[in-house]
Amino acid sequence: MFSAADSPPPGLSPGLSLDLSPGQSPGLSIRHANAAQLALALTASRRDTLATFALVQAGLAEQGLQVPAEPTLNLPLWELGHIGWFADWWIARNPQRAQGWLADPFVPRQPARRANADSYFDSSQVEHVSRWTLALPDVHTTFGELALQLAQTQALLADVQVEDDAALYFFRLALLHEDMHHEAALYMAQSLGLDARAGRWQPQPDASALQALHLGAARVQQGAAAAGFAFDNELPAHAQALPAFCIDSRAVNWGEYLPFVDAGGYTNPRWWSAAGRAWLALHAPSAPRDVRRDVRHQGSGWLQRHGPHWLALDPQLVASHLNQFEAQAWCEWAGRRLPTETEWAHAATECADTFNWGQVWEWTASPFAPYPGFAAHPYREYSAPWFDGRPVLRGGSYMTQPRMKNPRYRNYFSAERNDIAAGFRSCAL
Repeated sequence: MFSAADSPPPGLSPGLSLDLSPGQSPGLSIRHANAAQLALALTASRRDTLATFALVQAGLAEQGLQVPAEPTLNLPLWELGHIGWFADWWIARNPQRAQGWLADPFVPRQPARRANADSYFDSSQVEHVSRWTLALPDVHTTFGELALQLAQTQALLADVQVEDDAALYFFRLALLHEDMHHEAALYMAQSLGLDARAGRWQPQPDASALQALHLGAARVQQGAAAAGFAFDNELPAHAQALPAFCIDSRAVNWGEYLPFVDAGGYTNPRWWSAAGRAWLALHAPSAPRDVRRDVRHQGSGWLQRHGPHWLALDPQLVASHLNQFEAQAWCEWAGRRLPTETEWAHAATECADTFNWGQVWEWTASPFAPYPGFAAHPYREYSAPWFDGRPVLRGGSYMTQPRMKNPRYRNYFSAERNDIAAGFRSCAL
């Protein structure tokens, strides 16, 4: 287990802070971060990666860091190796890194630090189920390789001569990629019943009143601005006509969701889509994931799982670990609907003072599809393979790094996934 006695990668000081643009959220500032700010953020991200790994390792001590070979899980050591490999592939080993999004993804790479690294950690080439058969490096070796990778990344970042968006593109990409995997480590730990969420990664009650936000018809800007970092699926920016709509000021909380369960929502097929009914038939749930009735109170109370513990459910917590079928069914029962991703993004920017978001990823009614004029960036596997009709989620969760939370960011998971910290807000019909 990583502890104070081990030697972390260089620069991992406990009091590290990141000073980004004053008055801007971390999710907006990081996309314009300069080299010095990125250096701090990369170090902070690695510190969180290793701290969470230490908690996961402690929880899996008896299993020797092994987890079930399931589609929604990854081996913790594979995750660590992949994070370092990804940064090396796009930065240290990439002779065209200064060209940013215009780089040739197929340009021959410099040799890997580990001779078999590509056959171990390239997620686009290494089939998911085969990762359990790999002879992965041990923890000590992996930590050493991560330290070397971070030091080399930092050195190359310090050598950037012209701090433009192209020159910094892959450094920003590597940072946000590691942040994504940190969140994945947290929700995988939750799925395994591990207590791996430190105080920063716990949900917070929201006592704000639920308001109806009315927005008039408008022609709105969809997609990211030209300057700064953007993922390819956020581009190009374009105008879109949006009819008037009315959207909730915050996501649905447990106090609002559980009456649907009490009313027999999980046994009444009338509220569910055809795909939702198929999911019900396959899994036969009686309540949301990680929630159960407190039998000590004759079924009148609810408990929620936090790692290995079941605690009294706070009705002011945003309803979480719901899949899109559950969100749609509640909306049907309540006479509401899910917002489109354009409605969500427009409300988030136009009603910034009253539109509360960031506690859960929020399901939308929009399929994940390319914007008009889409062009894939060098990391070809990031977006294009997933334009298959799966829904878009917007926002960010309590497990998400704050710098990942951007109103333009498009997340995407298949509709049945309830292992992620996802919920929803609704719109008037």
